[in-house]
Amino acid sequence: MNTILIKLHKLGRPLVAFSLVLGTATAAIAPVAVSAQAPSAEVDRAVAALRGISTLRANFVQTDRSGKNTTGVLTMKRPGKIRFQYQKGVPLLIVGDGKALTMIDYQVRQVQRWPIGNSPLGALLNPSKDVARFAKLLPTGDAGVTSLQVRDPKHPEYGTITMIFVRNGAAPGGLQLDSWVALDSQNKRTTIRLSGHQYGIAVDDKTFNWTDPRRPTTR
Repeated sequence: MNTILIKLHKLGRPLVAFSLVLGTATAAIAPVAVSAQAPSAEVDRAVAALRGISTLRANFVQTDRSGKNTTGVLTMKRPGKIRFQYQKGVPLLIVGDGKALTMIDYQVRQVQRWPIGNSPLGALLNPSKDVARFAKLLPTGDAGVTSLQVRDPKHPEYGTITMIFVRNGAAPGGLQLDSWVALDSQNKRTTIRLSGHQYGIAVDDKTFNWTDPRRPTTR
């Protein structure tokens, strides 16, 4: 499932729909025309920057299609491991273990799992995914910003991810992943923006464990 709607109660607020989209994507700020196939050198540089990340921890702000923001901390360890730890009061956790992404909703005690390869996040996490093969550059109007769109035309149901990189000499390959945008087949868009990047830090594999709300065990 590419779009998962989770209803959450917030103290003092009515019931709202929280939309996490791991579906398709468009450009970062506003839709723009897609360029011709990206020059291989620029694509290779962006792909090398992604693959150059051994570990990463960053703050994130997730903005859904209605403009609502949710914050948290992202932790990534290649190959394949990622954790979205949402802010206090949001009983949701997303963890990738290298093979699959698992969404845990502690409020309703529900666990859902789907292959990383079936999600656009595979472009970030799946070492076997041929990112360059499906990549296109989107015009940004800024020489310091690279926008890379990845979509497998043979599997449109897997969606598209548009990743935005900014020049940063401290980041692997000199490019820092600033944000990405996801838009599902029903035009529901979510933006993830990162800040406070920390590269090459020690990340214990236990970081990607999670407590199963359906029974008192730890995965």
